[in-house]
Amino acid sequence: MTAREAGVTEGRGPESVSWRLHREVVLLAGWGRAILLQIAHPLVACGVAEHSDFLREPRGRWHRLHRTLRAMLALTFGTEEERQQAAAGIRHIHGRVHGRLPESAGSFAAGTVYTAEDPALLGWVHATLVDSFLLTHELYVGSLEPAERDRYCVEAAGIEPLLGIPPGVLPRSIAALRTSTEEMLASGAIAVTPTARALAAAIVTPPVPLIARPLLPLLRLPTVGLLPPAIRAAYGFPWDARRDRALRLSAVVVRRLLPLCPSVIRHWPAARAAYARERRGPAPGAAGAA
Repeated sequence: MTAREAGVTEGRGPESVSWRLHREVVLLAGWGRAILLQIAHPLVACGVAEHSDFLREPRGRWHRLHRTLRAMLALTFGTEEERQQAAAGIRHIHGRVHGRLPESAGSFAAGTVYTAEDPALLGWVHATLVDSFLLTHELYVGSLEPAERDRYCVEAAGIEPLLGIPPGVLPRSIAALRTSTEEMLASGAIAVTPTARALAAAIVTPPVPLIARPLLPLLRLPTVGLLPPAIRAAYGFPWDARRDRALRLSAVVVRRLLPLCPSVIRHWPAARAAYARERRGPAPGAAGAA
């Protein structure tokens, strides 16, 4: 197996589903939904509130998004050295995030210990991202074949050893992803707390320049509209047929315009650099076989 073929197997090559999805800037539309699902877990919400500047700093949510996005792009499109550095940075941050739940929430008693290194919490965060990226891609870019969805799950699960997640924890198929998500939602572990609602307000109403404020209702459509109805109701977000039609109409417009956009607008710089690196091939003297 060549090094390039090995990269595709690991979800790290131009033929991988991960590269095809993660290169799209429009996938940002799914980040808000993923974060809202993540903090619907009381332990995750507590960790974010107590160990980040999300609420303390006006631009804290942008800093967190930038860090997370930079790490995801490095893990997907970076060189092996860049991937290892990104993973080490994530593990370093996770090692500092631990504490106790101040009051009971959902199935968790007050005083429950939490840590960002908990495989169950890492699995929930991972599931929300994978599910949200798939939904967002199918809404705004195009549908995927069932085999492609499964392949994406397999590729995404390849992050386990990098983040210290035990083998087999992350779902390897769309069916496993949906089953694990449904089980989590039905378990009682998911409960929208006042902390989660405070964090959510910062997500759906972020500080933006005055000129960009008319765009906020449009940006909120996928963030709120793609949530499971029970989670959306628990947050207290209004949703009706008019908003649903607006979401579907905006998706039609984006799907028609996206193919007309040049790569420099449509795709992340890290993705364009990775595709260019693949076209150039291995550097002189680099090992060509695994």
